[in-house]
Amino acid sequence: MSLPPKPASRPDKVSLWRYARLFRADILSAQPARLYRAWMAEFRTPFFRSYLMNQPELIKTVLKDRPDDFPKSDRIGEGLRPLLGNSVFLTNGDTWKRQRRIIDPAFEGGRLRETFPAMWEAAEAAAERLAPHAGQVIEIEAETSHAAADVIFRTLFSIPIEHHLAREVFEEFKTYQRSQPLLNLAAFVPLPRWMPRFFRRGTKASAARIRRLITALTKGRMEEIAAGTAPDDLATKIMTTADPVTGARFDTEEMVDQVAIFFLAGHETSASALAWTLYLLATHPDWQDRLAEEAQVLETCDFAVMSKLRLSRDVFREALRLYPPVPMMVRESTCPERFRDRDVKPGAQLVLSPWHLHRHERLWDNPDGFDPARWGTENGQKCQREAYIPFSAGARVCTGAGFAMVEGPLILSRILRDYRVAAVPGRVPVPVAHLTVRSERGIWLQLTRR
Repeated sequence: MSLPPKPASRPDKVSLWRYARLFRADILSAQPARLYRAWMAEFRTPFFRSYLMNQPELIKTVLKDRPDDFPKSDRIGEGLRPLLGNSVFLTNGDTWKRQRRIIDPAFEGGRLRETFPAMWEAAEAAAERLAPHAGQVIEIEAETSHAAADVIFRTLFSIPIEHHLAREVFEEFKTYQRSQPLLNLAAFVPLPRWMPRFFRRGTKASAARIRRLITALTKGRMEEIAAGTAPDDLATKIMTTADPVTGARFDTEEMVDQVAIFFLAGHETSASALAWTLYLLATHPDWQDRLAEEAQVLETCDFAVMSKLRLSRDVFREALRLYPPVPMMVRESTCPERFRDRDVKPGAQLVLSPWHLHRHERLWDNPDGFDPARWGTENGQKCQREAYIPFSAGARVCTGAGFAMVEGPLILSRILRDYRVAAVPGRVPVPVAHLTVRSERGIWLQLTRR
């Protein structure tokens, strides 16, 4: 059995100019192979210094033990701010803490059960949309993107993807997704604040159109809340929750910022993870058949069914390991540090890379292989605790992590209950980093009815 696709690494030593060109094209293939074995690596240029950290103890220090000393790097927001404004994804300090105090209650455990019917309906709709394509070769990323967007609109605003505003946001997001990488080289270069930031053609205009559409949805919901006719969904919960410390609620602009990141995080990451999971199962038909058999329990909408989708959950978890939707996270040191006998100055960029950590040759058994059974092994369980961060970790762990681990296995199982997917010869997807880890030319699968 061949290993799942992985981008080729660059030569160990290249010129700064060559590295910049490679980085601009794709951050995954721009890195040397030694990072899959390194505990810590230092990158020096005339403009900045950064450190990639793979050692579990260092990651724990940065994300869990002292998160306030290592805030999210402001430079990472340079490319995303036109869309996300001051969303919880980009803020730090007291602003971020206030935002999380308002947002987190909407995603507490009990709310998952309440939002499950909307997820179930989205999964049913996804399976129905595939019916006309049975017997055809299809680009599965487009389908998983549609399904994930449907989940977001149903759970957040109680509207299906067919609603005209939801459809417009979805279509505009497809344009934005391909134009804007999650990280770009400019994010790592300490440019003066007064210097203008440059974006790819159309990126800022696309972001502005998305924000206008989200503003219309948000204002509409505020009117419903005032009239007492608002549905009890995630948007209503967040918009009516007061900060327990200050008593303030989100105003319209703040809510638009948060909806933008919910859509980006909830839609982009789930779409990426589902597409790669289906590809992995297309190339491992034995696992696919086991999931299809398990999926026969999906008969009526009942949250209790999730406890029966154990194999689906393990497979989805393995796909998140091999293809973490957000491949790299960047923090900034705020005080002098000494890590692994290196002096790290304030302002240094600390890169935490799920992409490298999840495939680290000194941590994982069979790091590049697809093995959902690993989660039951001693090595898999140890690595899950110490070297598995698809949703980040610590104080800034993704608010929607639990949400994603219900949505992903549910939609995956619902599709495989009715359909079989097979890889298309000659069309092996190549992972690249756009807003999330996607395939350079799409993920093409043969779809047939079971």
